[in-house]
Amino acid sequence: MINLKNIDQIDIRDKKVTVIGLGLSGTESAKLANQLGARVFATDISSKTAILNNAIKLMHDFHIATETGLHSKKIYDSDLWILSPGVAKNTEIVIKAIEKNIPIVSEIEFASWFTQSPIIAITGSNGKTTTSHILNEMCQSKKINGVLAGNMGLPFSERIFNELSNPDRKRIYVLECSSFQMEFVKHFTPYIALFTNISPDHLDRHSSMSEYIKMKLKMIQNIKPDSFIVFNAEDKILYSSLKKYKLNLKPYGINTKDAMFKVENDEIISPSGSTLIKLKKLGIPGKHNLYNFLSAATCAHLLGIKQDQITKVLKSFKGVEHRLEFVSNINDVDYINDSKATNINSVIVALKSFSKPVILILGGYNKGANFQQLLPHIKSSNVKNIICYGEAGEQINTAIGDAVRSVQVTDLSSAVNEAHILAAPGDIVLLSPGCASFDEFSDFESRGTYFKSAVQNL
Repeated sequence: MINLKNIDQIDIRDKKVTVIGLGLSGTESAKLANQLGARVFATDISSKTAILNNAIKLMHDFHIATETGLHSKKIYDSDLWILSPGVAKNTEIVIKAIEKNIPIVSEIEFASWFTQSPIIAITGSNGKTTTSHILNEMCQSKKINGVLAGNMGLPFSERIFNELSNPDRKRIYVLECSSFQMEFVKHFTPYIALFTNISPDHLDRHSSMSEYIKMKLKMIQNIKPDSFIVFNAEDKILYSSLKKYKLNLKPYGINTKDAMFKVENDEIISPSGSTLIKLKKLGIPGKHNLYNFLSAATCAHLLGIKQDQITKVLKSFKGVEHRLEFVSNINDVDYINDSKATNINSVIVALKSFSKPVILILGGYNKGANFQQLLPHIKSSNVKNIICYGEAGEQINTAIGDAVRSVQVTDLSSAVNEAHILAAPGDIVLLSPGCASFDEFSDFESRGTYFKSAVQNL
């Protein structure tokens, strides 16, 4: 077995490493382990086309042994497991591996062993992808080379694999982290840990809200005294969870007095006291985006990035694909792709972003959300119709009741067609599902891409 007690003494050369899961992160961690001299075995219980293709590529291009469609007993003949985020810690094979004292780490943890580059780790229930992109753009300068990685479909292992052959002293990783990726971290140590917010999410995976919060906070279990924790001080859960840490806490918020960047008189004020930018000149509107900008600016300032570079990005940043993304205007109806909204809070944020009448498309795979939490926001917003679809369609339709006119359909294609029929000039058709995509699509990106294609074909 590999001794994980001392990170400086971890050596995987000639060790038997089992990679569980052959999605993006599993495939890339298998390649990285192989490159570092381990004897890799990669396995996935699925036989989906994408998994089979990944397995074939690993065998053909890297001579890595793989299996698909099952987990054979060979997975336990191992010195180390690297667990993909899609595999839960209470899975039968994981429990058995723990009983056999096999060391288990996440892909994020594993990749972090092999870099000396600083890591800015970003997590939260909402806003982490947008914030990661904003910060990464701020980290493009002569002195800093920001590199995006993590939960947005850019495996950290892939970035580290590339770093081994292309070292860069200016490199800083801007790493989006999910609660899944934190389940098996041991030595992971970010230079800056950023928390955007905490709201109920992934309760189908985590047994309770307290467990979900616990997984998020594992991101800072190894934080060093000279590192920073940047957090939204106006999020009650974050504030109460982090105030006990006697570390370099750096709060941000719209009404937070001790924030580095303050919001006064419709302006963002820099730490020096000068005007950074007027709110009306921000690249994308919305209160939620203002929080994203403030958090990214705080991190950038801590990294020593110049004020003019921060201002430039605040003006030029135009958003992230699948997050309140304008798709098309058809017969004076705007179609908006918010496929990234996989929880209730994201849907609430989306509804607050529009003043026009909204036809809301909700549905997919329910992660344990209570859709009745949407009712007060639906009643106080401009939602005129709700179209429920997918595995969660019936549950959503029942929760909505007679709060607003609603209709249930089978899939996203039917939902788009129904929305097109119901929409009148001046309306907005908003895909903000509030659910995971797994009942019909591999991820929210595929769902958003399908929605955009369906709209263009109307």
